[in-house]
Amino acid sequence: MNPQISDTRVSRSLQLLLRGLIDYAGLFPPAGLGMPAAVTNYDQYLRSEHAWMLGRFIVPAVRLHDFEEAMRQLPPDAARRWGLSVLLGNDAGGDVASVRAFSSKKEAVVESVEAKVSTAEDVKRLRAMTPDNVSLFCEVPLNERERECISAIAECGAQAKIRTGGETADKFPTPAQLVEFVKLCLGAKVPFKATAGLHHPLRSVHRLTYLPDSDSVLMHGFLNVFLAAAFVRAGMAAETAIDLLEERSPGAVRFTATGIAWRGHEVKEAEISAARAGFSISFGSCSFTEPVADLQSLGLL
Repeated sequence: MNPQISDTRVSRSLQLLLRGLIDYAGLFPPAGLGMPAAVTNYDQYLRSEHAWMLGRFIVPAVRLHDFEEAMRQLPPDAARRWGLSVLLGNDAGGDVASVRAFSSKKEAVVESVEAKVSTAEDVKRLRAMTPDNVSLFCEVPLNERERECISAIAECGAQAKIRTGGETADKFPTPAQLVEFVKLCLGAKVPFKATAGLHHPLRSVHRLTYLPDSDSVLMHGFLNVFLAAAFVRAGMAAETAIDLLEERSPGAVRFTATGIAWRGHEVKEAEISAARAGFSISFGSCSFTEPVADLQSLGLL
């Protein structure tokens, strides 16, 4: 899925942190692309020098037919057997049936499905209907039911998902909420992914949408979030992890010969690799080019 890195100037610790990190969600706001454009983009990203950072293609279950049609329009040399993560809607049973039917056509591999949950019962119901060979990511609400939902996710052998942004300011959790979620997942041995609001490497102010009159808000950075996850997994205290999530200075994060350092703390390469392999899985972004461009502007790529 993730090609070899062609640029040897990328530090090994950064490679470990970013490999396969960005699930492409170009169909969703604020990009909101049509299926042909999103599929064409993903094909181009797979051919780029930064393809090693690319994760799964995100598609709603109700649009799997559209996805098939768009795939057929790609050039003959396009990479096939893409890894997909399929979003389930209100009719989860019907959507899972669509996933099963699609999987038999071999256009691409459905590696995971994602769905919103409100209760532990929702988690158990979804896990019961999801194929055993497909990962289930349950989007957990931040409404004081996180613990029961994450406990059920652990019991069912599923994974968690957290919404880290959106098109309105209220969709952005606080750093304290994010750290609490990460610690709950760690305690329950539950892998997680994030979605929305993570286009940029470091915490900073950006417009909520691509419209010129859009409001701006302080957004989480994907380096902050996934570094914090690795540090928390390695034993960092919650209060310190909150400070890391609030970090805005590029100079505070250093990629060393042995790991990644931040203000007197260091997480080793082995710990980064272990976190990414089985704990902090990925994040969904409607843009792949924005994260790449920002990393380049910081001199990291």
